[in-house]
Amino acid sequence: MSANDTIKAHVAALRKGTERARSEAQALLNVPYGEGDDEKLDVYIPSNPSLDLPLVIYLHGGLWQFLSKEESGFIAGPLVQKGVVVVAVGYQTAPKGDMDLMVSRVRRSVVSILQQYSHISGLYLCGHSAGAQLVAMVLSTDWTEYCITPQIRGALLVSGMYDLVPVLSTHVNEFLKMTEEVAVRNSPNRLVAQLKRSSSDCDIVVAMAQNDSADFRKQSEEYFKALQCSGLKVSLEDVPDTDHFSVMERCVDGDYHLTQLLLRMIGRD
Repeated sequence: MSANDTIKAHVAALRKGTERARSEAQALLNVPYGEGDDEKLDVYIPSNPSLDLPLVIYLHGGLWQFLSKEESGFIAGPLVQKGVVVVAVGYQTAPKGDMDLMVSRVRRSVVSILQQYSHISGLYLCGHSAGAQLVAMVLSTDWTEYCITPQIRGALLVSGMYDLVPVLSTHVNEFLKMTEEVAVRNSPNRLVAQLKRSSSDCDIVVAMAQNDSADFRKQSEEYFKALQCSGLKVSLEDVPDTDHFSVMERCVDGDYHLTQLLLRMIGRD
């Protein structure tokens, strides 16, 4: 397929999975976490919820310029069946939202979720592509300005970009309009020291698709090595027979490798 057809098929697959999750689970849609139109959450809740359920926050991909929470509930199906709450986060993408704004909003969403669901048994993060970079930025947050310190137990980062400086010379930056200064301060691989201070106890999995592009694979490998050299709890997963899109699309399947990995991380396998 052409690049445009591939992206259209990816969006359609995620939307279909999200519609299925909404039909099978109790879903609280458009829960606000801020005042902006895009500052909304979709919450997927198990049929027999208790006050001590684990909670997974999912941050969508889309090159920071497309997709939304409307296509982000697809991972909820198999997780909710195992008694896990899933929250899909909406945030304003480019060109309306710049990189600093996106990072600020996803950080604010985590704070709001913890305030609304303070009795959860554990907080976990998952993100794909651009969402993996945003998850890594959440892990690298200096939480002192938020008056809260989230105890993030685990994070699954799938096919992400962790150094944004190379993005400056690509067509993607036509929408993001990042300067080098903005790219540097939002590059997780340059914030490993802060991550170690903020999320030293977090179990981190850096995953990449077997058929990801060479650039995506290099970024994952280098970020993994940077975390590993800092003594953090991190592992690298090379997911066979997947590409940049199918590696996340297949999370609708409870038996899929990454779904099982996430459930093991949570202790619900």
